[in-house]
Amino acid sequence: MLITKTSGKLSFSADTAGAELHSIAFDGREFLWQCGDAWKRYAPILFPFICSPKDRRYNAFGKEYTLKANHGFARDREFALASQTDDSVTFTLTSDADTKLQYPYDFLLTVTYSFNGDELCVENEVKNTGETDMYFYLGGHPAFICDIESGKSVVEYEKNETILQPTPDGKRTVLDNEKILTLNREQFKFDVIMKDSPASESVTLKNDDGSEVCLRFPDSNCIAIWTALDSAAQFICLEPWTSVPVYADDEFKDIEKKPHAIKLAAGKSYTYRYFIGVKA
Repeated sequence: MLITKTSGKLSFSADTAGAELHSIAFDGREFLWQCGDAWKRYAPILFPFICSPKDRRYNAFGKEYTLKANHGFARDREFALASQTDDSVTFTLTSDADTKLQYPYDFLLTVTYSFNGDELCVENEVKNTGETDMYFYLGGHPAFICDIESGKSVVEYEKNETILQPTPDGKRTVLDNEKILTLNREQFKFDVIMKDSPASESVTLKNDDGSEVCLRFPDSNCIAIWTALDSAAQFICLEPWTSVPVYADDEFKDIEKKPHAIKLAAGKSYTYRYFIGVKA
């Protein structure tokens, strides 16, 4: 079920399927990628993993578990519509027998979209409803319309960053104490461009036509930029993550030992927010 909210010239739509955003529009102009053949998502929620461990396998409580898909399972589950107001909507996902085949913890995942002045606030809350500590990763994956082929669109980091990207032969320098990442397909031939512990708390996609998307991520310890190599993929994903992805922790097969997994005590909650602003 698709829910749409409007505040002034800004509007958004989100679906109970995956609690996924389907639209962010300003004055009738769409900014979110519309799920084309080059990538059949809009803005999936990454939970309880960012990417996947090796072979999609990991251990918890001394038992091996296998994930059915990349980025966990929240993006492929039907959420309940918990509540809505004139300017917000809240969805919930509760652990069940199916999630426990892949992930043994009891949880309540609450996703709220709301207007924050001229921004959209995306809030994810994880509550540990079990009796033991739980471990997880959490992130966003929104894709924004962008003419990659023009060679004139850029992503600008709030502060200077140095970014090294792994390659089959070692590493390449993406940014060397710089702010501006010029966008072209070649930049992504080695997959995602990731910055762990960034100095920045925001990145701005500046399109060649003057439009902009600013993503603020005050609660994130990693920001990733990605697009598909298909020339039809006219989008850039600005991905705020709680940490580096789970595969960076593959040295530790037990989730309890993975250094970047969030540890949440029984009965406690963890809240993660990011904000999206657009300019036509």
